[in-house]
Amino acid sequence: MNLRGRPATTPQIELPLETQRLILREFKKSDLKAVHAYSSLEDVARYLVWGPNTLNQSKEAIEGFLDDQRARPREIFDVAITLKPKREVVGGVGIRVIDRDNLTGELGYTLHPDFWGYGIATEASYAMLDAGFSMLGLQRIVAHCDQRNKASARVMERLGMRREGAFRASKHIQGEWRDEFLYAMLAEDFS
Repeated sequence: MNLRGRPATTPQIELPLETQRLILREFKKSDLKAVHAYSSLEDVARYLVWGPNTLNQSKEAIEGFLDDQRARPREIFDVAITLKPKREVVGGVGIRVIDRDNLTGELGYTLHPDFWGYGIATEASYAMLDAGFSMLGLQRIVAHCDQRNKASARVMERLGMRREGAFRASKHIQGEWRDEFLYAMLAEDFS
């Protein structure tokens, strides 16, 4: 233990994580085709800070995921969402430790539109929230979305996250100022 009563080693998420329908695992170089299949789409990137990706940008994203996997201490856990039983990659979900001292992380997710509306983003995000609280020892996990992204806001609300803020023109994304919502959950509220 260190002086703050926290473990001296940095906690990690033990992967893969398994849910009823999904396996969340580390990204691999061989996932490029599947990642590019969703990251190159205008519908997917509409409310995000990246994309739509060129093939080279998708390659760079995969390389970034692989770099994050090797980082010590690891602070970014972006993982592939794969469907059972074929284990096809349909999206990504992640937790980033954004404030180690205050045990705060940030949740993010993206999904191929062919799989929107089936609860997959919620199921994958719930598993990451669980890992963030139980394995990383986080006290608070936040998530943001563009205020026009009603589907993403619904995912956060289904997870039990509370809307803590509505910010005007808070992010400059793809050449325009965007309004966003901030959602958060505390470890004590997670069930």
